[in-house]
Amino acid sequence: MEMRLHLLPLVLTSLAVALGLAAGGLGAQPAYPAKVIRLVNPNQPGGNSDIIFRLLSGKMGETLGQPIVFDYRPGAGGNIGTEMVAKSAPDGYTTLVAAASFLINPSLIRKLPFDAIKDFTPLGLVVDIPTSVVVHPSLPVKSVKDLIALARTRPGQVFFSSSGAGAVGHLAGELLNSQARIKLVHVPYKGIAPGIVDLIAGHVQLSFPSIPVVIEHVRGGKLRMIGQCGETRSPSMPDVPTMQESGLPGFVVSSGFSFLGPAGMPRPVVDKLNGALVKVLQDPAIRKELISRGAVPVGNTPEQHAAYIKAEIGKWQKVAQGAGIKPE
Repeated sequence: MEMRLHLLPLVLTSLAVALGLAAGGLGAQPAYPAKVIRLVNPNQPGGNSDIIFRLLSGKMGETLGQPIVFDYRPGAGGNIGTEMVAKSAPDGYTTLVAAASFLINPSLIRKLPFDAIKDFTPLGLVVDIPTSVVVHPSLPVKSVKDLIALARTRPGQVFFSSSGAGAVGHLAGELLNSQARIKLVHVPYKGIAPGIVDLIAGHVQLSFPSIPVVIEHVRGGKLRMIGQCGETRSPSMPDVPTMQESGLPGFVVSSGFSFLGPAGMPRPVVDKLNGALVKVLQDPAIRKELISRGAVPVGNTPEQHAAYIKAEIGKWQKVAQGAGIKPE
């Protein structure tokens, strides 16, 4: 018994060390990120989201110490790739670039396969891309006020193109109809490119595209930009007034690109991804390139990004209801 009591401290010490080593082995995790980060783009290659994130991904990868690779999953209005991310593990290795359709679809689709608020972790708003109001040069208007005055004398005779029913350009036109009490006629196309081709050809009179889509056509004189729909004037088109400056308070329509992950991501991982995004957006060369394309760099906090998502979804629901668009 004396020998056993004598050995008891040694046994307890050995047991504690063994348990400590075991616990340490179980709890040890490699520092994030330890492997390649996948960025899912639910749209076709070559669009604004693709162009913008390719400008950012290289330097973000350098900051994080791991490359960011693109994974294109287009289809169903962006919902195929978006659903895939919503159902992915929240470990920070699967992320999403979301365009304006992410914020508009809850107003148009009754049964989405995900909840745009509950099923995602906001990682930062990347850029804000204001919508513009462009007209064919033959249309005798030089300003938004001229357009409204003309439309009131020609109800149902002025046509605007968009990339499809429920797209940002469609809802922007309906918002102008509602606020200005006019009747512009919507002509949906299968994508913004053919809609702009027909606008340049004079088959329709105006459109509400994002600034990067038409900025070169405007500079080349093929189209005339009479208004822009951002909160403030875009640095790329500083001489064009906003819709609010044109007498339409609250008329703000833009296509923000969101950086997202699945719901439930650990806060340290969120902070790393958001920090890499913010750092890259502060790079002078990248800021200059984005602004030249008509995109305004943002890079806000995850909390600010979450508030933005909720506000935008609510805004588009009101616009869709006002236009008589019912979810299908």
